[in-house]
Amino acid sequence: MDFVDPILTIAEKLYDLCGEVKANKKRCRRLAVRVSALVELVKVVKLKGLGNSPQLVQRGLRELKFTLESAEEVVKKYASSSCLKRIVKAVDLGEEFGCLNERLNDAAQLLSLALQVEQRDRMDKVFKEDRRRKEDEDDRRYDCEELQNLLQSLAEEKEKTKVSVDAVHVKVEQTQKDVQDIKGILESLRRPSLHLQDIREIRPEELTYDIPIEPIMKTDNSELFKGEYNKFTVAIKRYTYPVNTSPQQVRSIFNKEVETMKRFESPHILRMFGICVQNEYGPNPTYLIVMEFCEKGNLRHVLDSPSKLPWDRKICMCLDAAHGLYRLHQSEEKFKVHGCLTSNKFLVAAGYRVKLGGFELAKTETSLKNSKEKKNSSMMYISPQQLQDINHQYDKACEIYSFGIVLWEIATRQVPFKDCSSYSSIYKKVYVEKMKEPLPHDCPSQLRELINACRSFEPFQRPSAGVLVDKLRKLAQQNDED
Repeated sequence: MDFVDPILTIAEKLYDLCGEVKANKKRCRRLAVRVSALVELVKVVKLKGLGNSPQLVQRGLRELKFTLESAEEVVKKYASSSCLKRIVKAVDLGEEFGCLNERLNDAAQLLSLALQVEQRDRMDKVFKEDRRRKEDEDDRRYDCEELQNLLQSLAEEKEKTKVSVDAVHVKVEQTQKDVQDIKGILESLRRPSLHLQDIREIRPEELTYDIPIEPIMKTDNSELFKGEYNKFTVAIKRYTYPVNTSPQQVRSIFNKEVETMKRFESPHILRMFGICVQNEYGPNPTYLIVMEFCEKGNLRHVLDSPSKLPWDRKICMCLDAAHGLYRLHQSEEKFKVHGCLTSNKFLVAAGYRVKLGGFELAKTETSLKNSKEKKNSSMMYISPQQLQDINHQYDKACEIYSFGIVLWEIATRQVPFKDCSSYSSIYKKVYVEKMKEPLPHDCPSQLRELINACRSFEPFQRPSAGVLVDKLRKLAQQNDED
C-alpha cells in the first residue's frame, strides 16, 4: 500500500496540468476525467483494502503509479513548450494520449477486483470500451478542427511578422521556417488519413502497379510490389503459387476477418487496405493483399543497413514496436497474440517509425496457401518453455520473450544466436544454460534492464506490453530532454 499516497499526489498534479494545455483540450480533459475516476478508486482501495486478489491489485497500483508518472511528463512537456512546438506536438501526441487512456483502463480493470459490485458498475460507466472509443474519436475530431483554426491564425500572424522584420535577416529566416512548418502541418491535417480508409475488397482498376516490373521483395511464395491506391503509395503482395481456393471462399473469410482487423487499427500496426482478385473468371485467378507501404523495408533490413542509429533513435524504434505489440495484446481474444514475432515482422516507415506487421488478414492469407510451415529462421525467438515442451501453450509471456529478442536486435544490430544452426543448439544455450546474449557496453542502463526482463527465463518475471510502453516512453522522454 506504499504506492497509494504517491499515486494520489501525482494524480492531483496531472489533473491540474491537463487544465493548462492550449491544444488537444478535449483529449486532455477526457484524460483528466479518467484520472479523477481512478483517484476515487484508489481511495476506496486505501480505505477497504486489496480485496480478494491482493497480488493483482498491488501490481495494478505499481503499474498505475508508473503510468501516471509517464502521463505527467507527457502533459508537462506539452504544456510548457513554446506555442509553435506545442502545436506540432499536438499532431504527434494523438496516439500517445490514446495509449495513456488504454493504460488507465488497464489499471481500472485490475483495481476493480478490490471493489464492491455497485462501485465496479460506476467505474464501468467511465471505462466502458465502446463508449470510451467513441468519446476519444469525437475528441480527436474536435481537437483537429480547433487545431486547424489555430494554425491558420498563426500562419497569418507569422506572415505579417515576416513582412515587418525584413531588416533582421536571421529573424526573417526563422519566421519563414515557422510559416513553412505551420503550412506543412495544416496540409497534413487536411490530407485524407491513412487510418480512416476502409478495409475492403478492392477492384483491380483501383490499383496502379505495373507488371513485369521488378518486385521490391521476393519470398518462396509471394512477390511484393510498390503501387498506388486511393492516392496512397501501397505495397501489393502477389501470390506466385497455384491457388485452389475459389474467389468466393476467399471473400467469405475476408469479410469475417475485416471486422476483427478493425479492432486493432493503430499507427503502430501496419495498415491493411484489403484484397484484390484479378482474372477472377479465368483459369488462374491472381490474389493480391494491399497494405501500407513502408519505404525502409522490414526491421532486419534496416539493422543490416549502413544507416546510423544512435541510442535515442533506437529507443524510439523500441517504443514504436512496443506500442504495436501492446495494441495487439489489448484487442479481442483470438488476436491477442501475434504468434510468430521476429524482426522481419516489423516494418520501418519514413522517420524510422516502426510498425508491427506480418499478420495481414491472417486467415485470408492462410486460406490462399497450400500449406503452412514453420520456418527454421524463427527458432531463435522461441521461449525457454516452448523449447522444453513443444506442446506448451503459446501465450503473451512467450511473445514478450520473442519481443525481448527483437529489442536485443535493435540494441546490437546483430542476428540473434547466429552461431546456432540447429534446434538442439538453441535448446542447449537458452533452456539448459539459461544464456542471454550480451548487450553493448554503452547500452543505456534502463533499456538494458527492460531487454533482460523480457528475456527472463521465468515467464512471470517478464513485463507486460503495457509496462514496456510506459517505461520506454519515459526513457524516450529523458533522452529527448538531454
